[in-house]
Amino acid sequence: MAENKLVAPFVKWVGGKRQLIDDISPLLPKRISPYCEPFLGGGAILFFTQPSIAIVNDLNTDLIMVYETIRDDLEALINALEQHENSQEYFYSIRDLDRDKSAYSLMPKVAKASRLIYLNKTCYNGLFRVNSSGEFNTPFGYYKNPNIVNEPVLRAVSKYLNASKISFYSEDFAETLKRLSKDYFVYLDPPYDPVSGTASFTGYNKGGFNRNEQIRLKECCDDLNEQGIKFLLSNSATKFVRELYSDYRISVIEAKRAINSNASKRGAIEEVLIRNYEP
Repeated sequence: MAENKLVAPFVKWVGGKRQLIDDISPLLPKRISPYCEPFLGGGAILFFTQPSIAIVNDLNTDLIMVYETIRDDLEALINALEQHENSQEYFYSIRDLDRDKSAYSLMPKVAKASRLIYLNKTCYNGLFRVNSSGEFNTPFGYYKNPNIVNEPVLRAVSKYLNASKISFYSEDFAETLKRLSKDYFVYLDPPYDPVSGTASFTGYNKGGFNRNEQIRLKECCDDLNEQGIKFLLSNSATKFVRELYSDYRISVIEAKRAINSNASKRGAIEEVLIRNYEP
């Protein structure tokens, strides 16, 4: 489906869908533009489908700023990325820039965007995680040759974003869904319902995504369905999620858990793809 295969995620993101493209793509409707993705993350499905018109959103304001910088100021971003060093001391000096909130708020957009990409490429396991104060807290990754400046991908993404009408937001997902008309297709990839009491990962932002949020999202899906808007949603295959979406079509797939502190627990787990239409 992709017009340019170099248009691909430029950051590694928890729950990224690149590995599940072969499972997701057969379930996509034939027409997916205009498109909406309220939990954008690394953008694997956006970049795979490459719609000409899209509304995308993520609560992580710095991540959205990276997308906008790639679109608007690519040369400056590439130049800034080339200045970074792959050393432990330098890593922590860059990581800790957000500890001083007033100083961090004054940093130019290019510097913030460069920082996020650099940290993502050099931190442990590419795990983007912030603490309750919104501070990046993943340790140094000790990689010999991290691909900090993936110039071909950055240039391809920039070209796509400039050739298309992509509107970026950083707001609550329900607000984004209010922006849609009936002709939109929506892909939803929220933080997953935890498969166990210790499996939850909500460190994308300083907030969380508990079961009350899962229920609120399901209510939004009901609203979409009533409006005749097609949606496809990914989540973990927990009993809670299956029962919550029992009125919709549910497909079970296997996904590899790529991020876990215990390498032995990075095996295949069941996920669900939920939709309100026939592909």
